Amino acid sequence: MAQRLTIAHSPCPNDTFAFHAWSHGLLPEAPGLVVTIADIDVTNGLAERGAADLLKISYAALPYVLDEYALLPCGGALGHGCGPLVLTRPDDTPAGRGPEGLAGRSVAVPSVRSTAYLLFRLWAARAVPGGVGEIVVMPFHEIMPAVRDGAVDAGLVIHEARFTYQQYGLHRLADMGEEWEAATGRPIPLGAIVARRDLGEDRLRAVARAATDSVRFAWDDPSASRPYVREHAQEMAPDVIDQHIGLYVNDYTAALGEDGYAAVRELLGRAATQGLVPPVAPGALDFPGGR
Repeated sequence: MAQRLTIAHSPCPNDTFAFHAWSHGLLPEAPGLVVTIADIDVTNGLAERGAADLLKISYAALPYVLDEYALLPCGGALGHGCGPLVLTRPDDTPAGRGPEGLAGRSVAVPSVRSTAYLLFRLWAARAVPGGVGEIVVMPFHEIMPAVRDGAVDAGLVIHEARFTYQQYGLHRLADMGEEWEAATGRPIPLGAIVARRDLGEDRLRAVARAATDSVRFAWDDPSASRPYVREHAQEMAPDVIDQHIGLYVNDYTAALGEDGYAAVRELLGRAATQGLVPPVAPGALDFPGGR
């Protein structure tokens, strides 16, 4: 039996839904997997240390690991209407004055290497001329309570927070996805699947096929993955789980396609121009096993 590959991805419903079939041995032709479930900030760090064969990482972290890892043309998270949100308390000054009211104010973010934070920095450079104040990193599920309770002035939220922030009595100050789509017309690149280049082209092709097959299996039989998704979704309500999967698992998950690749190049190019990430060498995003 061939040695199983190690994979690390988040506990979010889109990842557990998309990778359920593969990780549970339901794809006979797919390489076996040893799965680690971890927050995206952890998986970004694992990628920088070369600590797994396959990982779900932030697109913002991709330029730092491309020497060792190849971007898979499938399995990731891109889409429309799914961008991070900047939230404030409705009675607080920033909400009344608009984005410029964030000048000098504290903002909680899920990770400084997250795509959400990269999109935020691109937005804030234009929308908050005075510059925001302290950036506070905390797990994303702690951000909305921290804003509600006044521990920070604003929060950058992701994932299912799009559907639940009103339950915390919070105000949506800005939508990073709307800003991105209005400026570029492209889908929003959020999370990437990467694989070690030293697996070789044959195994990389097998990995890409398995990732796509796993997504299609999940679509064909969504009930099969439900217990696994619920196991890792903490206290997320069933309707929120469904909204989360419906938003983040889409055609770009099955295949990036030209539009997806163009969005990734656009994001990383804009960020590199502003000195926010290292520039990506020509051809570094190409998949060694062919698309």
